[in-house]
Amino acid sequence: VQLQAFGGGLVQIGGSLRLSCAASGSTFSIDDMGWYRQAPGKQRELVAVIGSGGRTNYVDSVKGRFTISRDNAKNTVYLQMSNLKPEDTAVYYCKATGVDLCSQVRFQFWGQGTLVTVSS
Repeated sequence: VQLQAFGGGLVQIGGSLRLSCAASGSTFSIDDMGWYRQAPGKQRELVAVIGSGGRTNYVDSVKGRFTISRDNAKNTVYLQMSNLKPEDTAVYYCKATGVDLCSQVRFQFWGQGTLVTVSS
């Protein structure tokens, strides 16, 4: 399974960005898909996660500003980010967990990361 993340960039304070991450590869079933971020000098943290049934969970700092969604038919997860703040500046990574339907082996894969910079 490969994950390709898109949508990062430079945005002003209060602006919006939409990240997307598509999974591709062999036959698989994805359970949770999520977004993490890592700011300079800080540990990677969970931003938001969405289960296969649509259940979501967010870190407190983004609640009310970020929305995670997914298109199961496209194996794609999105992160709509609004009212962006300088502290949202980070490299954002997507992650997918699931099972390879051929081998029945569970997997966990990360995307390559996309940089989001919020400036004044």
